Amino acid sequence: MAEVDSKAKTAGALHPHQLSLAVQLRDDATLDNFLALPSVLPLVDALQAQMQTGGEAIIYLYGPPGTGKSHLLQASCHVAQARTLYLPLAQLREYPPADVLQGVENLDRLCLDDVHAVLGDADWELALFNLYNSAHQRGCRLVVAGDAAPRALAVNLPDLRSRLSWGIVYQLVAGDDEDKSAILQFRAQRRGLSLPPAVASYIVGRAPRAMDQLLAVLDQLDAASLAQQRALSIPFVKQALGW
Repeated sequence: MAEVDSKAKTAGALHPHQLSLAVQLRDDATLDNFLALPSVLPLVDALQAQMQTGGEAIIYLYGPPGTGKSHLLQASCHVAQARTLYLPLAQLREYPPADVLQGVENLDRLCLDDVHAVLGDADWELALFNLYNSAHQRGCRLVVAGDAAPRALAVNLPDLRSRLSWGIVYQLVAGDDEDKSAILQFRAQRRGLSLPPAVASYIVGRAPRAMDQLLAVLDQLDAASLAQQRALSIPFVKQALGW
C-alpha cells in the first residue's frame, strides 16, 4: 500500500546544527489508515509490540515501491509518549551522515527509510555501523526499510552487513488486482466514501498500476464526488476521469 499527500507534521526534532531540512510525517500515514493484508499482519503486530517490554530491538522490512514501507515507518513514529524520528535516507544522502545521525541513538525509536540509497558510500556505511552499535547499547528501537533483503544489499563494509542482518526481517510483496481493489475500498471508506467492489475493480483495471497513482485517482474521485454530490458509480468514474 502507498500513501497520498496530506497535511504533514515534523517527524521529530533534530539538533539545530544537524539539518536545515525539515523531515515530515504525513498525517494520514498511521496504522489505522493501513489495510493490513493477511501476509502483512505479522509485521504490523511486531511494529505495534516493538515499544513494549520484550519487543523486537530491530525490525527490517523490504519490498518494491508501493508496498507500504514508508507508510509503515511513518506510522511507527505516530506513537504517543515516545521520542521517535523518521529519516528518509534517499532524501538525506547528500548531507554528512554525522549531521543526520547525531544523537539519534538517544531516541526511543528511529525509523530509517530507503537504507539502500546510502550504501556504497564509505562515510554513510561507517556511520550506520556505529549507529547500530550505539542504538543497541542505549536501547533505541530501530525500524529499517530497504529495497532488498539484508543479504542482497550492495554493502561494502562487512561489519555493517552483519548489523543489517540483526533483528527480524519481513518481506512486503506487491498486491494483485484483488488486493488493490480492497485497499481502494478501505481508503474510500476511511474518507466516508462508498466504493462498491465492481467500481473498485473497474478503477484498478484502467488506472495506472502503481499504488500511489491509484490512490491519487481516489483523490480525484473524492473531490469530484463532493463537488457534484454524486455517488461513486462506473458511469460517474468514466465521466469524472474522462475514461
